[in-house]
Amino acid sequence: MDYGRYKYELTKKRQEAKKKQTTFQLKEIKMRPKTGEHDLLTKLNHIKKFIERKDKVKVTVVFRGREITLSQLGRDLLARIVQETEEIASVEQHPKFEGRTMIMVLSPKQSSK
Repeated sequence: MDYGRYKYELTKKRQEAKKKQTTFQLKEIKMRPKTGEHDLLTKLNHIKKFIERKDKVKVTVVFRGREITLSQLGRDLLARIVQETEEIASVEQHPKFEGRTMIMVLSPKQSSK
């Protein structure tokens, strides 16, 4: 067997495997607990756009100074995001505190075939 031909077929197999591979990025959206209504809608549109492109979205609520006492507002904000995106996204990581930030990860829903 010709070695050159063998190497050629190996590279073709690698390229074919790479085509079928699914890739995604982790996008991050940062918010504050007192984010305004219009800003929230804009960020929701960004989240929906990222999910439609099959990217995962990390939603971060940052608490500064005395805002740490408003943790319930942060939870309500993340719950609203889940509610608004439930048709196209599922929660991969539920909201949790890490220091002064509350983090949640959304991923695209798997299409059933």
